[in-house]
Parts: sequence; structure tokens; C-alpha cells
Amino acid sequence: MDIDLLLPRDQIDAAKDVVRSLGYTIEAGPMVVRPDVVEMHRMSKADEDSGDLLSIDLLLVTPELSSVWEARERLGWAHGELPVVSRRGLIQMKRLRGNGQDLDDIRELEDEASGED
Repeated sequence: MDIDLLLPRDQIDAAKDVVRSLGYTIEAGPMVVRPDVVEMHRMSKADEDSGDLLSIDLLLVTPELSSVWEARERLGWAHGELPVVSRRGLIQMKRLRGNGQDLDDIRELEDEASGED
């Protein structure tokens, strides 16, 4: 389990600064899952209670993900509004990687969507 944040390339350094301030100081080098499609920077820390490794993946808005970025939605929460990837955008992102867990997640997301109609 991790947290994925989608952000424009020019915001990566500022995002890393914020994530570091939260204790995520274990930094993997940039990872290219698919060039110009899925690129990310992983920041991690050990959970003080469990010792588990907690990770935040900073996913870059690439040309392939620009439509996902543009279609993000805003959800209300206790501290205001939070921009999030839409269900359709999340499915699109999971299709790009397409591993077994992503395919299972896609089926579940599509099942949930069909139940809302």
C-alpha cells in the first residue's frame, strides 16, 4: 500500500520538500515504468509503531496522463477541498501499468461504477 500523488514535472522538487518534512527521507531514484507514460519518484519512511515501510509515489503528469490531470475532481473534506483523480482517470492509469493487482482493481472500480447507475 502506498499513496500516489499526480503532479506536474515543475512541482516535483517542491513536493519532495514537503514529503521530506513529513519524515519520508528514504528516496529512490526516478523510476520510469514506461518512458513518457509513467514516471515516478518514491519517497519512503519506516512506520514508528509497526516498522512497516510507508511510501508516497510522486507520479509525473506525462503527455499520456495529461487527460487524467485535466479531468481531476475536487472532493470536500474537513480541511477544505482536495483534488483527486476521477474514477475514469484511475482506471486509465491502472491500465497503463496493467499488472495483476491493477487489473483486479480495474474490475472492482468498474463493478462499483456499474452499481451506481
